[in-house]
Amino acid sequence: MSGNTSGFTDIRRHGWVARLPPAWQNYALLARADRPIGIWLLFLPGLWAICLTATGFWRGLWLAFLFAIGSVVMRGAGCVVNDLWDRDLDSQVERTRSRPLASGAIKPWQAILYLAALCLIGLVVLLLLNRPAQILGLASLALVALYPLAKRVTWWPQLFLGCVFGWGAPMGYAAAAGHLAWPALPLYTGTILWILGYDTIYAHQDREDDALIGVKSTARLFGANTSWLLAACYAGLLLLLAVAMALSGLHAAGYWLLLAPAATLAWQIIRLDINDPARCLSLFKLNRETGLLIALSIVAGRL
Repeated sequence: MSGNTSGFTDIRRHGWVARLPPAWQNYALLARADRPIGIWLLFLPGLWAICLTATGFWRGLWLAFLFAIGSVVMRGAGCVVNDLWDRDLDSQVERTRSRPLASGAIKPWQAILYLAALCLIGLVVLLLLNRPAQILGLASLALVALYPLAKRVTWWPQLFLGCVFGWGAPMGYAAAAGHLAWPALPLYTGTILWILGYDTIYAHQDREDDALIGVKSTARLFGANTSWLLAACYAGLLLLLAVAMALSGLHAAGYWLLLAPAATLAWQIIRLDINDPARCLSLFKLNRETGLLIALSIVAGRL
């Protein structure tokens, strides 16, 4: 099956988005609200850090709630920034040509106003966190703005995305602990490896179109050897999670429960077919369950 299968798109115009007023639907699609997997994947590194560090159940729950709201609006904001940069490229790729900016359904000035509104909500959430988390949150904006350029200048844009999407790990640690400490480093590094792996799977959906228009990616770089990259990334994730848990003094139950997310990661490697876009998308989405199982492992190690 070709990587640019005719008519393949991950936009979902049915479901709850279809019940929105017509004037709102394209804005929901611009923010990828039809595909909440991105919200989950942005939220989970922060959740891991909160589970690892928070003092008290209610404090942890409050921080998780704030990070969940922040993930919704900032993932939407990131998508708007990405689509503003990439609207010309998106119009040349089968999977993305129906996006509101690429198709002309939303004008750039409208997207900029929408971006401002999302950032305002994000600012309100940020102000409810402590000062170290606020500083880290503001620092992340530079990474978000620069990410869309990565695919134009490097074969490793998925690594850059890991730095962006994984930022919730140090930020969540600072929000829960009031400072950064050594466990935040392996947690963040492991998160970057995890994202490098799963976003390479995701990028295989566009591999052939990307080659035609000159967009770089680790999917194009590794091609048929992607399974080896995934094995290295996912093994590194599990090792670094164990290091972060050990530095935090977690007990054995947490380590044993890491076998569950390890199984879902192994499944992704075994089942990968880089020429099947639908399977790549399905395996990519499996990382929500992987992330939740990791959070469960951390909680179990603290009980």
